[in-house]
Amino acid sequence: MYLVGALLSVIDLLINILVAIFIVQMVLSLLVAFNVVNTYNEFVRRLMEALYRVTEPLLRPIRRFMPDLGGLDFSPMVLILGLVILQKLLAGMAYQVAYGG
Repeated sequence: MYLVGALLSVIDLLINILVAIFIVQMVLSLLVAFNVVNTYNEFVRRLMEALYRVTEPLLRPIRRFMPDLGGLDFSPMVLILGLVILQKLLAGMAYQVAYGG
């Protein structure tokens, strides 16, 4: 019982970290698009590369099913919405484990 609760807590933490990573990636891509951040900066380039390597495997399957919207990429928002829904379902499972029912 405690093991399941602990496992669900770890999964919840990982989902929160993923959501934060996707938000950072979206904000950074907007800053690059509006020329606020210089992509020739070594730190920025490495950060963008690291974020791309973490996020792209999760976004690629979503992009295959989404229609082309003329340069607008809504796949991170779709993924974040899916992660939040998963988080709510896991919270419900944790409640059932903790209090029975």
